[in-house]
Amino acid sequence: MEQKQAQSKIDHSPNNFSIAVDYDHKATEFLPFSLSSPHMRAFHLAWLSLFSCFFSTFAIPPLLEVIRKDLNLTETDIGRAGIASFIGSIFSRLAMGPACDVFGPRVASATLSLVTAPIVLSTSLISTAKGFILVRFLIGFCLANFVASQFWMSSMFSGCVVGLANGFAAGWANVGSGVTQLAMPLIYTLFTSYFNIPSFISWRIAFVFPAIFQAVTAILVLVYGQDLPDGNYKRKTTNNQSENFCNVLFNGLKNYRGWILGLTYGFCFGIELTTDNIIAEYFYDRFHVNIDVAGAIAACFGLANCVSRPIGGIISDKMGKRFGMRGRLWSLWTVQTVAGLMCVVLGRVNTIGVSVLVMACFSLFVQAASGLTFGIVPFVSKRSLGVISGMTGSGGTIGAVITQLLLFSGSAKFSTQTSISIMGLMMLVFTLPITLIYFPRWGGMFCGSSIDEDDENYHLLD
Repeated sequence: MEQKQAQSKIDHSPNNFSIAVDYDHKATEFLPFSLSSPHMRAFHLAWLSLFSCFFSTFAIPPLLEVIRKDLNLTETDIGRAGIASFIGSIFSRLAMGPACDVFGPRVASATLSLVTAPIVLSTSLISTAKGFILVRFLIGFCLANFVASQFWMSSMFSGCVVGLANGFAAGWANVGSGVTQLAMPLIYTLFTSYFNIPSFISWRIAFVFPAIFQAVTAILVLVYGQDLPDGNYKRKTTNNQSENFCNVLFNGLKNYRGWILGLTYGFCFGIELTTDNIIAEYFYDRFHVNIDVAGAIAACFGLANCVSRPIGGIISDKMGKRFGMRGRLWSLWTVQTVAGLMCVVLGRVNTIGVSVLVMACFSLFVQAASGLTFGIVPFVSKRSLGVISGMTGSGGTIGAVITQLLLFSGSAKFSTQTSISIMGLMMLVFTLPITLIYFPRWGGMFCGSSIDEDDENYHLLD
């Protein structure tokens, strides 16, 4: 059904676009290695900007052993800092959705990156545990660019390929969390080994690189980006602007599907964020590998995003074309359930080889589940897309806060390996609400549409 609707909307009239578009001028094909403007250029700017934000946010964990010794951090300090980094992201993601609806994703994304880049740089100046926690809290704000990225892709790509576009944009961006696990220890080692700079100075200098990288990508977004296929957002100056904003906001907040997707996303992407925070330290402490090896293993988890999250988007679109919304929902539930099972197993294995193998499998499924989630988000509400994207994205960081606080904070009562298994069980439980999602136009997991395409109200459904 989705495929037929997309085909019927393809615009065969002359236009200035180099790829096929529908009547809204949204792209109906996805060419990831093309730089055609504005669709594919927006794609590359979106993922690269978000990549830099992930790189910055997770630049601290791979150097945590060095920073901990220099600042005399306790396990409680480290746990609180990890939670703080996610709490900052919750508020910023909630605000980013409406900001994209009002100002457009280009300005919203670039502004946030430019504001948080100096905070990344300030990491080199911290000297106390409180300062460390505060910086992690503030850096976490930049992860709200994820919402802008997904909003941007949904504004540029038609429903038949939007899951694919969202999956690739987020997947390639999330690789930043893996690249930083490799890059930051190498940068640190470069200064200590080749330039003979003391350790307590070297790790501070290293944070100059993610700060500059993030600022440069923000400038690229502003200069070369475009909000919509036909131009940029224009601020409305009517007297009803405040009223219209409130209507968009409340229309999104009252949509129960957005809340369920936020909950589900909290236990796929939220679990991924928590794993990014603890996995290097887990292998360092449990299997006694050195910091470079622990960083390399942890990098494998993040680097899997290069293929796993796009695969989730591909699966969502393929199943959507064949089975409609039912296919998208069943795919999400199945993949996330398998991810939960793999997470349970990860905490139970006792050898490093098997543990790395299970971690790799877990990363593929949990990241694919994130891609599948945002294969559904664009269909929830066209009018309040930014709000729904913000709700779902915030759910991811809320899930990370919950799991970090309950299972991996300094006051946690379980060993790290036991906590990982419990985290998997939580995934299994909180994936079940997907069965409650139902769209009158497209149906749900167990039943079909309740409204006929010929009904006069069919095209008025939001």
